[in-house]
Amino acid sequence: QVQLAESGGGSVQPGGSLRLACSASGSIYRSNLNDYNCIGWFRQSPGKGREGIATIWTGSGGTTYVDSVKGRFSISQDIASKTIYLQMNSLHPDDSAMYYCAARRSASACSPSKAFTFWGPGTQVSVSS
Repeated sequence: QVQLAESGGGSVQPGGSLRLACSASGSIYRSNLNDYNCIGWFRQSPGKGREGIATIWTGSGGTTYVDSVKGRFSISQDIASKTIYLQMNSLHPDDSAMYYCAARRSASACSPSKAFTFWGPGTQVSVSS
């Protein structure tokens, strides 16, 4: 089991920045083979499907991004505090959505296109002038 809780959402003007945080607990960051070892950030806006945007391996720190956020968003982790961050820069209105973090356990695949098991409740991001 993994418990996740997002924070840091809010309202920002186009071109602005936000940093989201995902606080994790449970079967993660324990250096155990049963740990959930892949964390992803996803977003969903009204009328659109959920979009996976970035992932990070908790062991190696290796990251993956979808094209729509490459160069603007950055995923990172603080292992000591069991927190995964999503730094979002150069925001534009299309980035407005509910943002979620999620956990997956895998020996080989950590990417936004894969299925994730545990999800947080989400944090809202609104970008408008």
